[in-house]
Amino acid sequence: SSTMMEAIKSLLGLGPKVDYAELKKQGAIILDVRSKGEFAGGHIKGSVNIPVDSLPNNTSRFTDKNKPIITCCASGMRSGMAKNILKSKGYTQVYNGGSWMRLQHKLN
Repeated sequence: SSTMMEAIKSLLGLGPKVDYAELKKQGAIILDVRSKGEFAGGHIKGSVNIPVDSLPNNTSRFTDKNKPIITCCASGMRSGMAKNILKSKGYTQVYNGGSWMRLQHKLN
């Protein structure tokens, strides 16, 4: 059913098109939730690396809960989890940017 698909899409953050470049201009934080090793192998310039498993204990680094945060990882799975963690902690503007490589292209 299409409503089911819509629900899944919004769950995965595939709803309305997000202008990531515009968010970045507005000072969005780019949060890469891959492992430190993966991050070391390449990442978006200026992004913050907090592996998803340690994110619940490290959200205090983001003091402004209304500042946009774009999460990314290798595929979009972990960044989706990270988005849910941040949302559950009261962050209002969290976007799942999916794969960091694809996100990098959208930012330019």
